[in-house]
Amino acid sequence: MTDLAPEVVSEPGGNGRPAKAATGSARSAVERGRDWLSRRWVQVALEVVVSIAAALGYTLLCRHISVNPLNRIGQVSGLAKMQVYVAVLGLPLLGALLYTAYRGSLLRHQLVKRLVCAALAGLSTGVVAGGVVVALRGTPWPLGGQEGDPSVLIDMATSFMDGKGMSGVYPPGFPAAMAALSELRYGGRGGAGFALHDLQILCSALVGPMSYLAWRLLLRPFWALLIAVPAAVVFLDPIRPYSHVVMIVLVPLLAAFLRALGRIGESTGRSALLRGLGFGVVFGLLFLWYSGWYLWSAPGVLVLALFAFPWRKGRAALTRGALYAGAALAGFVVVGSPLLYQIVRLGASTPDRYAYITVYADPAYVMGWMSDRSGTWTVDNWPVAGELAGQTGFALLLLLGVGLGLGLGLRHIATRTAAAVLVGAWLLRFYYAGRMAHDKQIQLYPRTTWIIMYCLMIMAVLGIMALVNRGSGWGNRVLAAKGSTARVIPLRVVQQVAAGMVCMVALFATMGASWSVNRYMPEDQAKGTMGMDAWRAHTIKKQDGKCPKFTPVTNCADPIVKDWQPTGDDGYIWCAGIVAADWKALCGRKAPFDDLSTKPKDGDPSAAPK
Repeated sequence: MTDLAPEVVSEPGGNGRPAKAATGSARSAVERGRDWLSRRWVQVALEVVVSIAAALGYTLLCRHISVNPLNRIGQVSGLAKMQVYVAVLGLPLLGALLYTAYRGSLLRHQLVKRLVCAALAGLSTGVVAGGVVVALRGTPWPLGGQEGDPSVLIDMATSFMDGKGMSGVYPPGFPAAMAALSELRYGGRGGAGFALHDLQILCSALVGPMSYLAWRLLLRPFWALLIAVPAAVVFLDPIRPYSHVVMIVLVPLLAAFLRALGRIGESTGRSALLRGLGFGVVFGLLFLWYSGWYLWSAPGVLVLALFAFPWRKGRAALTRGALYAGAALAGFVVVGSPLLYQIVRLGASTPDRYAYITVYADPAYVMGWMSDRSGTWTVDNWPVAGELAGQTGFALLLLLGVGLGLGLGLRHIATRTAAAVLVGAWLLRFYYAGRMAHDKQIQLYPRTTWIIMYCLMIMAVLGIMALVNRGSGWGNRVLAAKGSTARVIPLRVVQQVAAGMVCMVALFATMGASWSVNRYMPEDQAKGTMGMDAWRAHTIKKQDGKCPKFTPVTNCADPIVKDWQPTGDDGYIWCAGIVAADWKALCGRKAPFDDLSTKPKDGDPSAAPK
């Protein structure tokens, strides 16, 4: 693992731990506390607790923001109060980080940095979840209400409560969690929508901690934060928070799995078996939570695994490698068997034919995306072309970082894993897009945009990390060759620079999270923006039969409680967000509706969650 500075720095006591008392008397409470905090498992536990507590604590704090989320003045006031809250919580953390970077022992600073990075990761998505709390103030219904993807999830959860089991090939983890929460808190059948409301907020809050902690398996605090926070803020979708969190944590877990495979010759047979089984169970659970990312990741990761396998390290290493890989496969198959069975049984009969604005764009454009709530953006004005061959300055800088990653950081397993995933997803993207006109199927290929961009971000950060480490290492070796024991950059200065960079990431996180939240603030569904999902949540009757407090409509809709049912397939692509007059040019067929002036209300009403 690498960082701007080593994780453990020697103090006058000698070996990186605080010096022990020289006398034979009992140690002071301070010394015992230092020894206790120096234990690795204690520090790891503190990171986990601090990150989760920051995320959930901030989310709960936002329940005290009393504004009307249905008017813009109330929304702006709510966003501003959220910034006040995050400043009150975050500034003392950054102050402590900067203070210990300039004063006191480096060991203390390292512990403070670990905890501050963990807290910032939690706050980054706590802000997003808190924004959802503000947007849904006064209604128990989730983003999306009971239309679109949320309606399908509610139906799936209701089917679980009615004993009808899984719904087609859709991953059962999240609908099952909805059903369980509905039984525990909302009286069972009829409460799935309220359970979805709670899980949207809870799962959104936990994306940041999960992302950061997954990357901590491979990287030191600053670098883990530099990948986890931008990824969590950029990719988090509060309507379906269970989806993207699997993508974010899957890549570092795959890298950790492959790293262990390459070193398996150093392990005992029992250790190889248990570690493989543990990874398999985790991969199986993530597969049940959301399975789509496994398809895009599989081609590249399988090829990389062949290279990581210890073919040339002797018979013992081969045996342990086979045991490790076999245990992982067995654990995955056993845990994921309910969904694997459904995919084998029904996979070929469940095509995806739902097209939206991203499907109409150049398939080689992977530096941005748009949902089917595109508002004023249309196929005529999105994506916006950049300055150089259509590429923006951001895209060029990102690609420069990728080049550094490939050129300087390819020895790091995370770089190789991200590159392998990217190549596999890239090829599958164009394979499915190339067959779209013939097969009349989309097969969710626009989703590869997210995982491709995520891998580009990973490789860029690792490229910067490799440049920093290679540069400082080269300089130190030059000085050592001249007989000097000094460092090119003193260790204290490195810690100070790292602390400043953490402050930079924190500022990005609070601004980026506010941008993310602002998109989901309620806005009349007639405008077709992402705000329509929160608006819909305020138009459905509560459990007592009354309208939500800030409802924008006169007559609220009655709750719909029904089981999930598979929909018919007419064998044609449904082009959402397109007026009837444009269907012939874009979809190649006459529109199945007659309105020539407006878009369809909400795309294909039978579309399953994406």
